[in-house]
Order: sequence, then C-alpha cells, then structure tokens
Amino acid sequence: MSTPEHVDVLIVGAGLSGIGAACHLRRENPGKTFVILEARDAIGGTWDLFRYPGIRSDSDMFTLGYRFRPWTDRKSIADGPAILAYVRDTAREYGVDRAVRHGHRVVRADWSSEDARWTVTAERTDTGETVEFTCGFLFTCSGYYRYDQGYTPGFPGTDRFAGRIVHPQHWPADLDYRGKRVVIIGSGATAVTLAPSMASDAAHVTMLQRSPTYIIAQPSVDPLSRALHTVLPGKAAYAATRWKNVLLHTGFYQLSRRRPKVVKAVLRARAKRALPAGFDVDVHFRPHYNPWDQRLCVVPDADLFKAIRRGDVSVVTDRVDTFTETGIRLVSGAELEADVVVTATGLDLLAFGGMELAVDGRRVELPETMAYKGMMLSGVPNFAFTVGYTNASWTLKADLVSEYVCRLLAHMDRRGYRQCVPERDPSVAEEPFLDFAAGYVLRAIDAFPKQGARAPWRLRMNYLYDIRSLRRGPVDEEMRFSAAPRASTPV
Repeated sequence: MSTPEHVDVLIVGAGLSGIGAACHLRRENPGKTFVILEARDAIGGTWDLFRYPGIRSDSDMFTLGYRFRPWTDRKSIADGPAILAYVRDTAREYGVDRAVRHGHRVVRADWSSEDARWTVTAERTDTGETVEFTCGFLFTCSGYYRYDQGYTPGFPGTDRFAGRIVHPQHWPADLDYRGKRVVIIGSGATAVTLAPSMASDAAHVTMLQRSPTYIIAQPSVDPLSRALHTVLPGKAAYAATRWKNVLLHTGFYQLSRRRPKVVKAVLRARAKRALPAGFDVDVHFRPHYNPWDQRLCVVPDADLFKAIRRGDVSVVTDRVDTFTETGIRLVSGAELEADVVVTATGLDLLAFGGMELAVDGRRVELPETMAYKGMMLSGVPNFAFTVGYTNASWTLKADLVSEYVCRLLAHMDRRGYRQCVPERDPSVAEEPFLDFAAGYVLRAIDAFPKQGARAPWRLRMNYLYDIRSLRRGPVDEEMRFSAAPRASTPV
C-alpha cells in the first residue's frame, strides 16, 4: 500500500452537511488542507440519492439553506432537483468540489495519541481496493441513516403480489404508474409528498397508514420574502426571512410542548377546513400523540388536502394483514386493490455511516460514549460529527457545528495544541441521544451514543440556545487539550 495522503481535516460525506463544512473551512481556516471522502459518485447526499416523484424539502429553504450563501430561488419549499443544484453550485463557488474523492466508503478510523493523528481506511467502490488517509482532525458529515437500504417491515404475502413493490429510497427509473392503482404505505413526510405527486398520473392513490400524523399546510412561496426582496438587498432580505422563520418555528415548537391541547385544536381545525365536508378528520388526521413528539409534516400549498378534495387520493387508517395477488388485505377485513405498492415505511439509522472508530487500538463502543454539545464524543480526540435538528431545519445545526469546529481548530493553532478531547464527568446522568418518538429512532437508538442530563453533554434541539453555546460559547469547556503527544484517556 502506498504512503497515505495526509490532510489537516478529513470530512466524511459530500452532502448538504459535508459541503457546508468544507465551505466553512475554506472561509474561516483558509490555511487548513482538507479532503472530502464520498461513498457515492456524486455530490448531494440525500438530495442526489432520493429520486421519487415530488421529492422536496420539508423545511423552508431560508433555514435549510446555508447561512453564508442565500437561497435565491422563488420557492421556499423547494423540490429535490433545486436543492441539489444549490448544494452543487455552492461547492463550485467555494472550490470545494475539487476536494471530493468519489467512490470512497470510509470503513474505519484509528486514532494514535503518539502521532496525534487519525488513520482513515476507505474502500474504493469502483475497484474494491483499500486506501488510507491520515488527518489531524476527523469530521463526519454522513448523516444518521443507511444509504444502501431503507426500512420495510416484513409484510406477509409479498411473494404472492402480482404487482410491483418499491421503496422510495431506491426508486426505479423504469417504474410506470400511469393509469394504475397505487397504494402508499406510510403517513410521514415521504408518503404525504408522494401521494399528491403520483395522483396526477395514477388512476387512484390510496395512502394507507397505521396511525395519523400531524400535517400542516404552508405556502410554497414565502410572502414576506417576496415583499422584502422588493425593498432590500438580497442578503438582507434572506437574513430577515431566515430569522422570521427561525423565531416562528421556535415559538410554534415551544407552544406545542407547553400547550399541546391548544396546538392540537388548531391543527385539527386547519385540517378540517382543508378537507371535504363530512371527511372523518378524527380518524385520519388526529394522531394519538402530542404535536412534535414526532416531526410535523408540511404540505406546500395544501397539495395533499387538495388531492383528497378532488378524489384523486384516499386515506385509509388500518393495518396490513397480508398482501394478496391483487393488493392488500387489511386487519379490518377490507381489501385494497393495487398495481403498485410503495413502502414509505421509513429509514434505518446508522451512526457515522457504519464506520468503526478506535482510539490507541481500542475499539470505540458508541453506546458507552457520551455526546459533547451534540457534536463530539467523550474520550475520542480530534473528532466531530454533524446531526441536525429533529424539530427544525437540519442545516441550522450543521452550520453551527461547522462554525464551532473552525473556532476549535483556530484555538488549537493559537495555543499550539495538537489534541483535544471532551472529558466526561462520571456524575452526569445518561439519557438517550435523541428524545424523539419516531419509529426509525426507537428501532436503533440503543446503538448510538448517550447524551447527558446537563450542558455541555445535553443535546439541545434549540437553535437560539445553540447560538450561545456553539457560536459564542467557550471552546474549552470540559475539554482537555495537549500540546505534545500523550496517552489518551481510555474510552
């Protein structure tokens, strides 16, 4: 094997987070060398992977867009191709696209305290060969779900079904559903996007859900942004709209947690106004949990409700008993005839893309670590990761994490430090990493790090708090630094 290439910072993942991290480094630490390792053959991450009809953001682009590069498209709820173009244009504008090594799947990273560096092992997806890189700081931006497969429950009878079954995560390019009966299993963001999008070509679309999800309609074009762009420069209008949306969403989330009955009533009333007269709102659009126990689903311009009013989409709340030759038989005994079944049943979580971590030869067991500020791990030196908000736009947190890493690297350079490691206080009580009741989280949360009961070990889902903590707070809080190589604290 040839001598590994060395860089100051190695970024894993060339999606929204990874490209943003590279741009922050280019802007704030211009002397740092870096490389981005991407398993796939294209920049874009989620927005390049998912190709299902109607794919779009479920957050407004004024907060999903980068803080340093305004979103200029007319629509605030944007489609997948527009978001992908935005990410790739950003990469080109800052020149970080030239730092991406495609077809490199990171499988392992080993930290050496003696050398104060990581050795990162990657597999080439095109040739199958193994390659190595070394770096002073490892920054993983690969999200938290599996790219190679989505989650599908073991439905009985699928082998008998004469139609086609597809998962949105791997949408077949040759799928022709024109004039066909489509059943979408699920009620989350993917399902509510697919239903109205497919309805324009399908004979009929049925959204089959085990239980309802809170759904809220939102204009696809932000009226305030449109007005501000007529009187303010582009950057100022972007910043003003961004802050309006941050404060509005934060306030709505806090109201949901503190006055759930009020928010329930408001969401029910809005759904009832948007649906046909006599529609059973309480069966199909009244969840059993409180708002924001799981993520709310946004439907731009009420497209799902309009499709239901037109009769193009039906909603059935029931459970699958078995697939049959011609469709799905439900637990209630009813049958849904289908030519195509889409299993919009969720994701499989996978921490750090499945890569193994080791510190001085000892494997890092993630459930035995505690997350520091929701972005580093106790006992793991010179390592950071990006996990966005579950109650707001992912990029709000991604930008803050990147800013913090840049500040941390600058602090280490000024002081002559080569290593930094969060030092866990054994008295801090453990809690699950994500306090979120979604099924995809509950299925995998035991394989993730813990969070603590107090700062800086507490994972806050609050952008305003994180501005104080990550953008303006100290970088040396409960962190050990060292200038010379030394043995690390056991993980």
